Amino acid sequence: MAEADASIYTRLGSVPEREWDKGAGLDALLEGAREPFVLRGLTADWPLVEAGKASAQGARRYLLDRARDRPFKVSIGPPGHDGRLFYDADMEMNFRVGTGKLADIFAGIDKAEELGEARTVYLASIDMQSHFDGLDEANSVDLGDRDPIRSIWIGTRTQIAAHNDFPDNLACCAVGRRRFTLFPPRQFRNLYLGPIDNTPAGRVVSMVDFDAPDLAAHPRFVDAMAEAQTVELEPGDAIFIPSMWWHHVEGLEGFNVLVNYWWRRTPAWLGQPQAALNHAILAIRDLPPEDRAIWREQFDHYVFDNDASVTDHIPETARSILAPLTSETAGRLRAFLLRALSK
Repeated sequence: MAEADASIYTRLGSVPEREWDKGAGLDALLEGAREPFVLRGLTADWPLVEAGKASAQGARRYLLDRARDRPFKVSIGPPGHDGRLFYDADMEMNFRVGTGKLADIFAGIDKAEELGEARTVYLASIDMQSHFDGLDEANSVDLGDRDPIRSIWIGTRTQIAAHNDFPDNLACCAVGRRRFTLFPPRQFRNLYLGPIDNTPAGRVVSMVDFDAPDLAAHPRFVDAMAEAQTVELEPGDAIFIPSMWWHHVEGLEGFNVLVNYWWRRTPAWLGQPQAALNHAILAIRDLPPEDRAIWREQFDHYVFDNDASVTDHIPETARSILAPLTSETAGRLRAFLLRALSK
């Protein structure tokens, strides 16, 4: 970090820590939560955590013993890579993506450790149930009636640019240490977001280099940092990241493993808001200003305000998708959109 820019990090807030009762489950803490919090020691009794505390090699052996014989997707940085999985000067990815057996990937990490080489290897968002036998069952968190996506993230030292996710997220540090820097959803303008359709991992990311922020190019980043919260997680700690909160994530040790759970607070048959934003860019953004203004009013009327004036004059049985959506009406709407987009 440039010395002139270091002052923006000196007043960083901390992510609040919450007490938890393992016997009562996490429902009371998670239900309706819209602010992040840390749960120290939530997964301290996981066998994976215990294996990692013994050694990084022990953690890798534990994972290999349960890995299925199938390809694993892996991102690899070139020699001298600093662990920041990002764009290069031409806005291409500064890493390559391939597939391999987990044993071969781990053998490469073992060799790099023996030679004292810094090598960037990152297995991101690997589905635990399809890639491992018994790993999820032996290392799990009781989330009540939630049906989350269960993913494991494995890698060397890495920096993942600030991004957000639509689902709620419980991220559990299993091996190594993780640093999270979080920003409220409203700070998106001050994070200087990059392209929507050309991203390192499917989500738009901040273009700011957190290690060396260029405040001449990104002056509003100071305002984002004024509302930032940060925390370092030890093995066994977890953090709850609410939907749409921006988070910059760093793997701080030579070998790090994170397990996370994603779930939605809305039915799975509802659409993805990002798809609606992409379609609005296609259909509305480049219209003449007076046309955009008309469509803005209609979006407010049908989507953002959506008060009784939208439907009171329509017989209740004839309101179709203007009524609260059901799985049936959502399916009809999705089919209509697919037909429209295919023309």
